[in-house]
Formats: sequence, structure tokens, C-alpha cells
Amino acid sequence: MKYTIQTLYEKMLAEMGPQGWWPAETKIEVAIGAILVQNTNWRNVARSLAVLRKETALEPQRILRLSKDKLIELIRPSGFYKNKSRSLLALLAWLAEEDFDYAKIKRKFGAGLRKELLALYGIGEETADVLLVYVFDEAEFIADRYAQRLMAALGLQRADSYRKLKEEITLPAGFSYQAAQEFHGLIDNFGKHYLKHPADFANSFLADATLEY
Repeated sequence: MKYTIQTLYEKMLAEMGPQGWWPAETKIEVAIGAILVQNTNWRNVARSLAVLRKETALEPQRILRLSKDKLIELIRPSGFYKNKSRSLLALLAWLAEEDFDYAKIKRKFGAGLRKELLALYGIGEETADVLLVYVFDEAEFIADRYAQRLMAALGLQRADSYRKLKEEITLPAGFSYQAAQEFHGLIDNFGKHYLKHPADFANSFLADATLEY
């Protein structure tokens, strides 16, 4: 069975249902989680978020007022805490310059928003795209590890790095940011079930699928 990106999304949604991902109550919680989840699993992030929430209610100005050592202590469960504390403070300070008005930030930077995010300390391509999709409501493809594994399993040749896959995949015209959020959640949850071991994919509902692009 051959799928386009659009029909692949529709197939996954029909088989798996809505994923409700990203797990957060506010955009600022998404932004914090996007930094903390780098190079770790969500269980560790959830521990850090719980501690940080208890201390600051996840209010960005309260986080910005924390001492460096205190912030490191609070996010320690996520690992790489020195770099992540610096990255988190850089992102929150940048957002604070525009009063955390995400629509205003989008208008200000327009098509250059991704470049602005990438210029912040500790924000790479995946984190920038997560912020675009979940915080700034942009329709972007998040070419993370599970996406790379899925697209390779579907026969895509240039799927062995974030940048290569990003160059290969174009979301359909009219693909909404809500669909981009859902697609990311679907791919990651599919990956957890069917892409951890090569043999698992053969038992999935996409076992006979290939991608047209």
C-alpha cells in the first residue's frame, strides 16, 4: 500500500486515535518541557516538572528569578542540568522580551522565527520545531528519531538524520498546526510500539506500506 504524507497521517489517526500530545496545560509548560526532554525520557522530565511546579507554579518570571544553583537543583532529574538550565533561562528571557505574547512574536519574526529560535543557546532543530508546532501554532514536520525510523521503514532513503529527513518531507498544503501536533504524537507513539526493534514493524498496521513523496 502506497501512502502520501496526508493519507499516512489519516491512516495512523484512524488506527490509533487522537494522542493528546504534548502533555502540558499551558504553552509555557510545553516550552519548559521541550528543553528538559532533550537527551532524556519523559519520565525524568515529569519528575523535574513536578518539582519545578511546586517551587514556581511554572510561572516564567519566578523561574527567571531563581538562582542558577537552585534551578539546577530543581531540574536535576532531567540530566544535563547545567546546559539545560542555561538554555531554559535563555528561552524564557527571550520570550519575556515580548511579554510571552506568542502571536506578537510570530508577527515580529514571521518566516524567520525558526532561525531566531535556533540562535538561542541550547536550542537545536528538533527543539525549535517542537516550539514552532506546540507553542507558536505553526505546521512543521518534527523529524525526530521515531520519524526517521518510520520513514526509513516506509522506504525513504534520506531518513538517517534530522536535517536530511526535514529536507525530504513537505507537509501538504492546508495541513494545520493541530494536525502537525497530532502527527508528531502519532509517530512517536507508533515508534514506541513498533520501531524499537526491527521485527516489530512487521507486526504493525503499516507493515505493507511505502511512502510516496
